[in-house]
Amino acid sequence: MLPRVDSIKQIRLKIGITQKKLASLAGVSTSMINQIESGRSQPSYHTAKKIFDILGDMEGKSSSYKAGDFCSKDIVKLKPTDTLHDAIKKMHNLSISQIPIFEKNEPVGVISEDGIVKHLADIGEAELKNSKLSDTMDSVPPIVDFDTPANVLVPLIRYSKCILVSKKSKIIGIITASDTLKLME
Repeated sequence: MLPRVDSIKQIRLKIGITQKKLASLAGVSTSMINQIESGRSQPSYHTAKKIFDILGDMEGKSSSYKAGDFCSKDIVKLKPTDTLHDAIKKMHNLSISQIPIFEKNEPVGVISEDGIVKHLADIGEAELKNSKLSDTMDSVPPIVDFDTPANVLVPLIRYSKCILVSKKSKIIGIITASDTLKLME
């Protein structure tokens, strides 16, 4: 899923590149970038993806942020033996959309709102209290080092619900899509 096309201009201006430079890198005309930014033209998916990939790369390179600079240090965790009901309750109370699943100190998976909704379609609400996370969790999210540059994180968060951050082989933080908005400040 790509960001909204109307965010291209905002990102481009934040990075400080011209329409001409972006057009050159994306292999389109300056006029096309102008039309996209003004809403007079909708790019194809391929063109939009290429533009966002370029902007993501440039945004990360223009930033001195590292993963450890903006990850949330307070990781909400669940265990594989917890139930879907436990996960829903915790997500609702804390207003979060995904929770990593840990067995002792090792991540073993992640549960997300999307995953819960998909699973509910299969089991129905009656099984909610009995369904263990070990049966419904998604695979372990990406794990990056504390010093990983921001430009590496932008593409990862597009395709993953969250990213875990480690330091000296210990998980010390989590990055979600909302945390990446701190890069935009």
